[in-house]
Amino acid sequence: MKFGKEFVSQMVPEWQEAYMNYNFLKGLLKDVLRFRQQNMLTAAMSATPRSSLKRRVSLYRAFSGLTGRYRGSPRKNNEDEAILVSAVEEEGSEGHYQTMFLMSSEAGGEYELVYFRRLDEEFNKVVKFYKGKVEEVMREAEELNKQMDALIALRIKVENPPVGFGGGGGGGDGSGPAERLNHQDNGRKPGRVHMDAIQEVEMSSGANGANSEDERGRRNMAKSSKGREGKPDIEGFKPASLDILNHVKINIERETPISTLKGILTTSTSDLSFSKEELRKAEELITKAFVEFHKKLRVLKSYCFLNQLAFSKIMKKYDKITSRNASKAYLEMVDNSPIGSSDEVTKLVERVEATFIKHFANGNHRKGMDILRPKAKRERHRVTYFLGFFSGCSIALVVAIVVIIHARDIMKNPGRALYMDNIFPLYSLFGFIVLHMLMYSANIYFWRRYRVNYTFIFGFKQGTALGYREVLLLSSALSVLTLGGVLSNLDMEMDERTKSFKALTELVPLGIVIVLLLIIFCPFNIIYRSSRFFFIQCAFHCICAPLYKVTLPDFFLADQLTSQVQAFRSLEFYVCYYVWGNFKTRSHKCPESKVFKDFYLVVAVIPYAFRLLQCFRRWVDEKDPSHVLNGLKYFSTIAAVVLRTANELQGGMIWKIMAAASSGIATIANTYWDIVIDWGLLRWNSKNPWLRDKLLVPSKSVYFIAMVLNVILRLAWMQTVMGIRDFPFMHRTALVAVVACLEIIRRGIWNFFRLENEHLNNVGKYRAFKSVPLPFNYDDNYASKHA
Repeated sequence: MKFGKEFVSQMVPEWQEAYMNYNFLKGLLKDVLRFRQQNMLTAAMSATPRSSLKRRVSLYRAFSGLTGRYRGSPRKNNEDEAILVSAVEEEGSEGHYQTMFLMSSEAGGEYELVYFRRLDEEFNKVVKFYKGKVEEVMREAEELNKQMDALIALRIKVENPPVGFGGGGGGGDGSGPAERLNHQDNGRKPGRVHMDAIQEVEMSSGANGANSEDERGRRNMAKSSKGREGKPDIEGFKPASLDILNHVKINIERETPISTLKGILTTSTSDLSFSKEELRKAEELITKAFVEFHKKLRVLKSYCFLNQLAFSKIMKKYDKITSRNASKAYLEMVDNSPIGSSDEVTKLVERVEATFIKHFANGNHRKGMDILRPKAKRERHRVTYFLGFFSGCSIALVVAIVVIIHARDIMKNPGRALYMDNIFPLYSLFGFIVLHMLMYSANIYFWRRYRVNYTFIFGFKQGTALGYREVLLLSSALSVLTLGGVLSNLDMEMDERTKSFKALTELVPLGIVIVLLLIIFCPFNIIYRSSRFFFIQCAFHCICAPLYKVTLPDFFLADQLTSQVQAFRSLEFYVCYYVWGNFKTRSHKCPESKVFKDFYLVVAVIPYAFRLLQCFRRWVDEKDPSHVLNGLKYFSTIAAVVLRTANELQGGMIWKIMAAASSGIATIANTYWDIVIDWGLLRWNSKNPWLRDKLLVPSKSVYFIAMVLNVILRLAWMQTVMGIRDFPFMHRTALVAVVACLEIIRRGIWNFFRLENEHLNNVGKYRAFKSVPLPFNYDDNYASKHA
C-alpha cells in the first residue's frame, strides 16, 4: 500500500483536518517535477540541430536521467544549503516555524517556494493542534488526580474507618490516609479488585527510586513542564488527609425513571454515606475515565508519530525530485519542535498505566493493560462461512416456494384470499425485520467505506460493535427460519375430515416469534449478547422516553421504530388472531372488533409519541428551541397518522380531505427536516451548490438522487388517502406490505446521510472521545484553594 493511503487509513477520522495534508503537498511536488522535466526537454531541444540523431539521443538521455533520479537511482547530492529554517516568535501570538528557500532565483524556483510555504502552513497547523491537545490532556490529568485523592480517602474510610473519626476529619493524630491504611487488616474478599493505597500514597524522603517514580505517576499525572509555584517537590510530598471527604459530593446515582421523578419532586442531596456501594460505583466511573483517558493519550501519541513520518516522507520525496539535500535541515526542525521533542504525553501514558495497574488491578500488569487496551475484534472465518450457508439456503427456499406456487397453481386457488388475509400478515412481520437488517448492514458497509466513525457515534464498546457481515448473518438466519415456515404453511385447503388445517403448521409463525424473543432476551453469552443488551437498553429508554436523558442511540432507534409501524400492527394482529381467532380454520373477526380498531390506531402512534417525548426531554435538558420545532414536526405526523387511519377505517370524503391535508403538511415538514436539518444539505452558499461544504461521497449526484428518493418514498401515504387498496395482480395485504417496505428502504437511505452529517459535525469540533462523568464534585472554595 502506498504511504498516502496508509497515512489516511491510520488517521483518527474526527481529526482528519488536523493532520498534515500529505496528498496536497505531494501534488505540489508533482508540479515541481513536471516543470523540471519540461525545462530539461526544452533545453535539450534548443541545444541540438533539428532532425538529427544526436538531438533524439540527447532528449532521451535528458528525460530518462531525470525520471531515474526521481525513482531513486544513484545521484550526486548538492551539498549547498537550499533552505534555512527557524522558529519565529511574534509578540501577542504563538510562535511559528518558517522556512526560507534560498534557490528561488533558479528556474522553477517559484514552484518550490510555494511548496515550502504550504509545508510551513501544514507544519504550524500540526504543532498548534498538538500543543492544544497536550494542554487539554494535562488539565484532564489534573482532574483525574483530584478524583484519585477523593477515591483513596473514601476507600480508607469505607474499608478501615479510623477510630474517633468524626465527620471525615484527618484523625486525632493528624495522620493522613497512608498512615491509617498501614493498620488495616489484610484480609480481603477473594476475587475483588483493591486499590493498593499504601504503596501509592505513602511517600517520604527516604523512599526508594522505584516507589518515588510510582508516586510521581499518581501525584504528578498533571504536572506540566512548567511546574507550579508553591507545590513541594515530589520527594517531600505528604498525602492529603481524609478531610477531603468533607469537601466533596458524590454523583454516582444512575439515571432511572425513579431517580428522575425523585429529582423533580424532591431536592436530592449527594453527600457521601461512606458505603461500599458508593465506593464500588465510584471505582467503576473512574475506571471508565481512566480507560478513555488512556485511549486519548495513545491516539495523541499516534497523531504525533504519523505526522513526523509524513513530514519525513514528503521531504525525502522533495530531495529525490530536486537533487537537493534539504530534508536534513527541515527534519532537524521537526525533531526540535513540540511534536518531535516533547515527551509529556509519553510520560503521562506511563504514569497513567502505573497508577491504574496499582489501584484497579491490584498490581497485576497483564490484567490492568487488558482493561486499558481492549483487544480489537477479529474477523472470524466462521461468520463468513455461515453467512454463505444461510444465504444459499434462503435462495434455495425462495426457489422452492416459487416452484410449489406454480406447480399447485396457488395464485388461482380459492383458498388464496384466506391465506392472504390470515397467514401473510403473520409472516410479513419477519419480512419487515429482515429488510431493515439488510438496510442496516448496507449502512455499516458504506459507513466503513467512507470512514464514518459509527462505533463512536453510537457509543459501542470496543470489540462489541457488529460488522456488516454479522448483521447479514443474523438476517439470513432469520430469513431461513421464516421461509421454512412459509414453505410449511402453503396448504390452501383444509382437511376434509377435520374441516381444519394442521394445528402444528398453523402455530409455526407464533413459534418463530417466541424463538426470536427468547434469543433477544437470552441472558447467556451467545449470539452477540452485548449487542442484544444494548438494543434492549435503548428500547427501554424509548419506552421511558421523558424519564431518561436522551442520547443519540436512543432517538436513532426511535426513528427506526417510526418506520416499522406496520410491524407493530402485525404484532397486534398476532394477539388477535391467536387469542380471539380460530387459527385452525384460519378465521378471525379482528377488523370487526372495536378494541382492535382502537389499538390499530394506538400502535401506529406509539413510535411517533416516543420521539415527541424525547424531543420534550431534550428541550428541557438543553433549552434548545430546535427541539420544540422537531417535537411539533412529530406532533403533525401523529395527527396525520390518526387521520389517515380514521380515513382507512371509517371512510368518507371529509375524512379523506382531512387526511390528505394533514399528510401533506406532515410530509413537507418531515422532508424539509430530513434534508436540511438531519442531512445538512440544500446549503445554497456552500462550496458544493445546494449540498454542503464537506461531502464524504465523491459523487455529488448521489446526494441529489437520495433527496429525490426521500421525497418520492415519503409520498407512499398517498396509497391510503387515495383509497388504492387492491390491484388486479396484488392483494390488499400485499400492497400494504410493499408500502411498508418502501418506508423501510427510505429509512435505510436516511440512516447513512444522518450519520454522515453527525460524523462531519464531530470532525468540525475535533470530537473523537466520549466524555465520562466523574464521581466526585469538589466544593468551589476547596477547589480554588488547592488549585
